[in-house]
Amino acid sequence: MTRSSDDPRMPDERVDEWLVLIREFLSVLARRKKRLFDRRVSVGDLLTERGENAAAYGFGNGSTMYDNALVLGDVRVGKNTWIGPGCILDGSGGPLEIGDWCSISAGVQIYTHNTVKRSISLGELPVDCASTKIGHGVYIGPNSIVQMGVSIGDKAVVGANSLVNRNIPSGVKAFGSPVRIQDSKSPG
Repeated sequence: MTRSSDDPRMPDERVDEWLVLIREFLSVLARRKKRLFDRRVSVGDLLTERGENAAAYGFGNGSTMYDNALVLGDVRVGKNTWIGPGCILDGSGGPLEIGDWCSISAGVQIYTHNTVKRSISLGELPVDCASTKIGHGVYIGPNSIVQMGVSIGDKAVVGANSLVNRNIPSGVKAFGSPVRIQDSKSPG
């Protein structure tokens, strides 16, 4: 395919040259990240810093968030909270509040809305919305899902792969799908 001299698109030969340069640059960044932090990350995390990502959303001082986290709507995060890779923080149905000193592990999804009634009513009913709140010092294990309207109390621990469809009191351990509070008399 020939292009006219006034065609603003880059010729294929130039694209290939740029790709070589970009790949070399990304390789340098990857080696730097490995040396400094002993990790391999996605391209977005090579080009950004986690603290800057969190600050760009107005999250609290000392909070960090991986570049590939999805943030929608009204999401408020306190100080010194870590948001892992692949998280979904959905405040599109109302405020999603996450406290200080939390760990939101890789793949966690936290919602403030669902479209169940809207879908099964073929659009006749509205989207359901409710605020969701995560207290201070909460740990949410990898790949857990927190449904809309749920509150998780301070210093609670939610185990990996849990479906949190009810409120969790402060200071307890809860896990499972659906989530169940661990009996305080049982070991672990």
